[in-house]
Amino acid sequence: MDLKEIRRHIDVIDYEIVKLINRRMEHALRLKRLKNSVVEPDREKEVLDRVRSCSTNVVEPDFSEKLYRVIIEESRRLQEKETLLLGFQGEHGAYSEVAAKAYGKGLVALPCASFHDVFEQTATGQLDLGIVPVENSLEGAVIEVNDLLMQTDLRIVGEIRIPIHHCLLALPDQDYRDLRTVYSHPQALGQCRSFIARHRLEARPFYDTAGAAIMLREKRPPATAVIASRLCADLYQLEILQENIEDDNSNTTRFVLLSRDMQAENGNKCSIIFTAAHRPGGLFSVLKVLADETINMTRIESRPMRHDPGVYAFFVDFQGSDKDERVKGVLEAIQKQTTAFKFLGCYEGKDL
Repeated sequence: MDLKEIRRHIDVIDYEIVKLINRRMEHALRLKRLKNSVVEPDREKEVLDRVRSCSTNVVEPDFSEKLYRVIIEESRRLQEKETLLLGFQGEHGAYSEVAAKAYGKGLVALPCASFHDVFEQTATGQLDLGIVPVENSLEGAVIEVNDLLMQTDLRIVGEIRIPIHHCLLALPDQDYRDLRTVYSHPQALGQCRSFIARHRLEARPFYDTAGAAIMLREKRPPATAVIASRLCADLYQLEILQENIEDDNSNTTRFVLLSRDMQAENGNKCSIIFTAAHRPGGLFSVLKVLADETINMTRIESRPMRHDPGVYAFFVDFQGSDKDERVKGVLEAIQKQTTAFKFLGCYEGKDL
């Protein structure tokens, strides 16, 4: 191997080390919820003894212990902070993380393997909050999230709508003229159909936009690019070949923030789910309640009930505060008109 190749190997190893340290710190923050004390001398000794025993060949045991004492000290510092943990689906760099960072500072965004994990870990207190996409302006509702909202006892306590600008990312040494294949999440591929067709690329679905970026960074398949966020380019040291490749530059996704508790502050938007009576005018009678009080409805979606064929649940968002007497009356009237009713929460809507 020559000098350049050895240095490239060192760069790859450094990238992996930093990534693993970051993952270790994320687990340390999760661990705080499950133990009584930040400082655990017996556990720390166990860790130090293990890394000393693993130190072979070039690495001396004393060096490994010194290094891990610094890591343990940083873990303590993070655990001692009053940090809110927010879960999102996907890998670091996913658009859900972009939305989380845009929503507010002081939140630590932690990746979850699935939307179900975001809901479950928020419900059990492993996470303080969860953030999930509910609809995209081009591709419509995120069906899995809407189904989970029907099943959950979690509340919606916030909302943010962000523009989705996709980037074509490749390895730094990749010649764009040789590209043949592009990986991304199916929704991202759908939002960039014209660009993909125009450049005669073969679209291959992947479980996550950021996951595709990680795959490209680590597996280095030839003649391959990914569609992902600008954040992914920074995190995974990929080159941005082209920005804003989505078919419509008005492309936006609406995300909601989930919590075990109701929003304490006054909101300006309410979300409900209900099933209407199975009779002519059943849905109309519910919507008439909103119309009669001149309350503006901002969204309505329907989803079939999985365990009750022929019955549909309706998702409705409308402007107003649940602390307003008029809105309280509307909610009570709707509950009387429906066969099942769930108040998801009142919150403030934000746009990036």
